[in-house]
Amino acid sequence: MKAIQFDRLGGAEVLKLVETAIPEVRPGTVLVKNHAIGVNFADTLFRQGQYAMAPKLPDTPGFESAGVIEKVGDGVGAELRLGMRVAAIGVQAYAEYSLARASTVIPLPDFVSFEEGAAFPIQVLTAWHLLHSCHQTRAGETVVVHSAAGGVGLSAIQIAKAAGARVIGTVSSESKASLAREYGADEVINYATSDFSAEVMKLTGRRGADLVLDAVGKPTFEKGLACLAPMGHLVLYGRAGGPPEPLNVFRLFEKSTKVSGFMLNQAHTGAERWRRGIDDSFRLMKEGKLRLLIGKTFPLANAAEAHRFMESRASVGKLILKP
Repeated sequence: MKAIQFDRLGGAEVLKLVETAIPEVRPGTVLVKNHAIGVNFADTLFRQGQYAMAPKLPDTPGFESAGVIEKVGDGVGAELRLGMRVAAIGVQAYAEYSLARASTVIPLPDFVSFEEGAAFPIQVLTAWHLLHSCHQTRAGETVVVHSAAGGVGLSAIQIAKAAGARVIGTVSSESKASLAREYGADEVINYATSDFSAEVMKLTGRRGADLVLDAVGKPTFEKGLACLAPMGHLVLYGRAGGPPEPLNVFRLFEKSTKVSGFMLNQAHTGAERWRRGIDDSFRLMKEGKLRLLIGKTFPLANAAEAHRFMESRASVGKLILKP
């Protein structure tokens, strides 16, 4: 099969298209013939050796895909069958075939395309759990969504709006601001031209935000803390701008605020809450309250180009590779 590999850490140029063996299905896993593969910022960190999981060189990036079940390993329940359309969270997904644990395989409803399926597991479930597991978002709350034109950001806007929240998005350009508004943001702040923290305080009548969703890190963390409302909550779930400075926890006393971290992992959420996030997100999609934007599609062979485009910060929505 064709796959993307890298045999050294570095920039996008280390990604190469190779011929390699199709993975052998193992007990508790399924083999998926991929039709679409999701590209995530975490993939660029993995390529550089900066992700939570270290690569074992030579290695293949990629944590999510959508396709058809080709083989089923021993011990997999009857709910996963040969030929079933699925999305999956796994490893080494930049390939024509990839393995996934049965517990992370998500059967796709008929109204969800393979491209949407590849965009679903990480971006949609991250957004849902940020809003409904890390925090219990309620009607009338104000939620600030950083990187609002990205895949997680656009999903978070819509899921928060469906819960009745007011959403303030932050973006880096006017074109991204228009997109965030199109997907439901009540207000959008261009952080390249404005102090988003001061603007949030102004827009909330000096009260601040109940929830700040931060995937950026160093450039936004301190200002995010400053614009929290009393009893407000900041969730850090990425570090696209680098890790923030160490937190002086006594700062949280000032307005009785809290900070938490999140990484999408079924072991963290528990199986029941994991299932609830999937079912509720598909319900929102079916009702037309959650639309997934496929920003750009690349052939699998052009994975390096996809990484460069993501790192340019010009991308919006979800980037997809097609085998």
